[in-house]
Amino acid sequence: MNSPGDQILDLLGDYQPEGEPETADVGRLRGLAASAADPWRRSIPLHATASALIVHPASGRVLLRWHERQQGWLQVGGHGDPGETDPLGIALREGREESGLPDLAAWPDGRLRHLVIVNVPAGKGEPAHQHADLRFLLATGVPDAAAAENPGAPLRWLTLADAHEATSEANLRETLRRAGRLLAGQV
Repeated sequence: MNSPGDQILDLLGDYQPEGEPETADVGRLRGLAASAADPWRRSIPLHATASALIVHPASGRVLLRWHERQQGWLQVGGHGDPGETDPLGIALREGREESGLPDLAAWPDGRLRHLVIVNVPAGKGEPAHQHADLRFLLATGVPDAAAAENPGAPLRWLTLADAHEATSEANLRETLRRAGRLLAGQV
């Protein structure tokens, strides 16, 4: 029988982290995926999440969403719903829900692009905790179809440079850097 962490372990099997901090984060997530009954369960202090930076390859722009809880411009994504265990599938669902974009697809392929463990402050009845965030790139061909999920979560299409300036999160700046390499054809 497959465990809820198996797809995470498969995804990390040939993933090459960049630098010591990401290598440490990969090790922590591997340990979580191998030992937790469900590494996606929100009630454990460190749990898996999946997110994506949405890109419009034709213009080189990226989509950021305002996150009220974090008080910042971030990528789309979040928690798996009960029973979900496919990281890319979770990122796609979350991306569609948060952006309204109907044609999202993994870009340029479905490989994991960045893994980072982020601290999440207490709020909404939850104590402070950590997300082991599995990050992908998703593309759209219809950027004008983007629609905010709700008025408190506006969306902005930005150049990579403007997105870099809009976020205060160093880990998202690293995701933007990696997306920029791909958008520039430096796979």
